[in-house]
Amino acid sequence: MSVVNEEAIRKSTIIYWSSGIVSICGIIFEVLFGALGSYILGDGVKQYTLTISLFLTGMGIGASLSEKVMKNLILSFIWVEFSVGLIGGFSSFTMFGITAYAPAGTDAFYLYFITILVGALTGFELPILIRKANEIGVKLNKSTARVLFSDYAGGLIGGLLFVFLLRPQFGMVKSAFLVGCVNVLVALTVLWLFRKEIRKFLVHAICGIVILVALIIGLLFGEAAAFNFEQKLYQDPILLMEETNYQKIILTQGADEDVRLYLNGSLQFSSADEYRYHEVLVHPTIAYAENPEKVLILGGGDGIAAKEVLKYDEVKHITLVDLDPAMTELANTNERLLKLNEGALQNDKVDVKNMDAFQFLEESEEWYDVIIIDLPDPNDESLNKLYTKEFYSLVRNHLLPGGAAMIQATSPVFATEVYWTIAETVISAGLYTENLHVDVPSFGNWGFVMASRGKIDLQTVDITIPTRFLKTDLLPSLTAFGADEDSIIEDKNGDSVTLKPNTLIDPHLIQLYENAWKNY
Repeated sequence: MSVVNEEAIRKSTIIYWSSGIVSICGIIFEVLFGALGSYILGDGVKQYTLTISLFLTGMGIGASLSEKVMKNLILSFIWVEFSVGLIGGFSSFTMFGITAYAPAGTDAFYLYFITILVGALTGFELPILIRKANEIGVKLNKSTARVLFSDYAGGLIGGLLFVFLLRPQFGMVKSAFLVGCVNVLVALTVLWLFRKEIRKFLVHAICGIVILVALIIGLLFGEAAAFNFEQKLYQDPILLMEETNYQKIILTQGADEDVRLYLNGSLQFSSADEYRYHEVLVHPTIAYAENPEKVLILGGGDGIAAKEVLKYDEVKHITLVDLDPAMTELANTNERLLKLNEGALQNDKVDVKNMDAFQFLEESEEWYDVIIIDLPDPNDESLNKLYTKEFYSLVRNHLLPGGAAMIQATSPVFATEVYWTIAETVISAGLYTENLHVDVPSFGNWGFVMASRGKIDLQTVDITIPTRFLKTDLLPSLTAFGADEDSIIEDKNGDSVTLKPNTLIDPHLIQLYENAWKNY
């Protein structure tokens, strides 16, 4: 084999490896932008759809522009990688800064702009590599096939790395800086290996090293700065921030010892008034059930609902199903949460299962006297399925005759149509309902839907255990709704709107929720 052929093989191999590695980086940035949109802007399906669409559009634009490069293909590739590393590396950091300080809507514009820009740069690099491989002497059909194979295989690896390693272990800010470093290192490696073809090699190398140093500084210190950005989004100092496989957990505490839990930016409770929420969530159902021995809690990973249930001696067993093991672990180890839940999840009566609530109901053969549904609001597809006719049908099938269920159902004031759609969906599953709401200062007016296999008469409910808010004679007042929050929904023309049950096939509750809360 001639020296020339050996050199061509070596260079083409470098190109294929470079293609695979930068493709891994590209797909990581693509899903990272989707995750950022989901966390900051909400509605995960919408954000991932927009991200994929814009990224692919950007790739098309980049591929089209690449044909205009006629000289020094390898140097063009190097500077594309420098650009992807710098822009993509600082993307998450900048996004949190914009969210904290810029006017509303700026964060969405930035995210979509950066997505299409990085997509364009990613689309620009592949044709360049194919043409370079062909220039070296590899036949066009082979160069195209091999570069594209490296690209597609790299895409799979990148997706797996983000889901199972980068997001849970490094978080979104560090992951972006780390991947940006990889892009620049690839560029510097290619720069060195093709140095004989590049004029002013030292100038390009210094530029790349400066970018790499900036990214390394960001990797080491960017998360702390982003933490300060995120602190601006919360009224109290952040005590704990943990990004799990399923969500971002934030715990804050104010000067008045008010502890607040946020999941993906949404407030779950305030220790100052959580008792109002949890007492209405738990006590009417337990007091109504004929024989409340077996209780199922869906959600409630903070353990506070379980604490309220444990006040009843007649309760023999509690099954608590929460998707995120990090949340239930935190409830068992964090001193502030332990103080609030009184170590409820450590009680011998409580069996914690970390799994999807829908899956649990599909697989379980158990029946329950009381089912308490304390799940986050339906602001994305994964949560929407837990507010569907199919889900409430499963709830009905696990509820014993004479038993009762209670469902947190967002605010009838801020999201009136959402609340009554949830109620209509429960009815469509063959359950009788009673509607309740209560003022919780940290949330505002909050709604619940009580459900049973038979007609519900709250006159038979007697709250006998010690409570801080809920009393027997207060219950009837919780069922009275004002004119601006009742079930008669009118459109802009003043005509009554017929509410449809939310289903897996027609998940319209997500859009109703987004429309209702966009101004709050």
